[in-house]
Amino acid sequence: MDGNGDLRTSKENRVDMKAFFLGKTLRYRYLTALTACSLLLLPACGGGGSGDGNVTGPGGSVIPPQVGGNPPALGVNASLQGARPFPDDNPWNTPIDSDPLDPDSDLLIDSIGRTASLHPDFGADWNGGPFGIPYIVVSGDTPRVPVSFQYTDESDAGPYPIPPGAPIEGGATSQGDRHILVVDRDNWKLYELFAAYPSGTGYSAGSGAIFDLSSNALRPAGWTSADAAGLPIFPGLVRYDEVMEGNVIRHALRFTAARTRRAYVYPARHYASASTDPSLPPMGMRVRLKAGFDISGFPPGARGILQALKTYGMILADNGGNWFLSGAPDSRWNDDELNTLKLLTGNEFEVVKMGPLTTQ
Repeated sequence: MDGNGDLRTSKENRVDMKAFFLGKTLRYRYLTALTACSLLLLPACGGGGSGDGNVTGPGGSVIPPQVGGNPPALGVNASLQGARPFPDDNPWNTPIDSDPLDPDSDLLIDSIGRTASLHPDFGADWNGGPFGIPYIVVSGDTPRVPVSFQYTDESDAGPYPIPPGAPIEGGATSQGDRHILVVDRDNWKLYELFAAYPSGTGYSAGSGAIFDLSSNALRPAGWTSADAAGLPIFPGLVRYDEVMEGNVIRHALRFTAARTRRAYVYPARHYASASTDPSLPPMGMRVRLKAGFDISGFPPGARGILQALKTYGMILADNGGNWFLSGAPDSRWNDDELNTLKLLTGNEFEVVKMGPLTTQ
């Protein structure tokens, strides 16, 4: 078996293969149900403010942020006005540029593709319009709608605040992953669905997850989310408002690989493969752009993305195209600038030292 097979045994070892086409990319997604236990990390403690404009309240909770007095804007692919999801010490927001190298870095980079190009999987125009993973920012009083799930045992029950016309990844007729991402700016929560289809007054979906953006809490061990690795999708997207309005990305990014291992590492909570081949990357693996790579000659938008890849790196979160970098669609992207990212290959990256692997 090459690691992308389909097998089903007991509930504890179920691996369910589903094949999807998104554009020209064949994606595989496996969902595994394991005995679940929660691992919670304490939110940032203390009083006062944080570097993101988040205000720390009693008990260390973070109330919805306002940067410069401006809350996140409302609407499809709206600006967060400088607000950053999750506390400053969250794994997504932690710099890794000085972390040690993983001893298996070369082996893992080779398995993804040392000569394969970095591929921005987002932009302004493909097949007649913007492409990527869209999101919508809503207010706290947005009506909730019911959601039913195929994988109820690993999904967070609804209702979800999905407004009429909320964007679906790939569009209404998509046969791809069909993610819906909703940010509740007033309650500072993130709602994400995978394989979402309108159903009655609400939606049916493959799986769904709700994240408290003021907390470092992880999903239960072994649980998926709307992403194969059991991670949130939204905080790993390249967004126009950060790159072109704020001129800085202050978090790790999300990427995919065609073949992965039956294993995950922190902060991931779920694997999506049947292969135990040690040369394959586990979900949650983090890579960074090598410090010595010269980014000075790249256009401003691309340079901001490359700096984020040096400082925060990118986290393996799903099976898909090798070195496919995730971002939000926007008609304002300059695709010529984004395409300069394709000059990079896997050889320009290295794997950050990983913690213990979870394989069961």
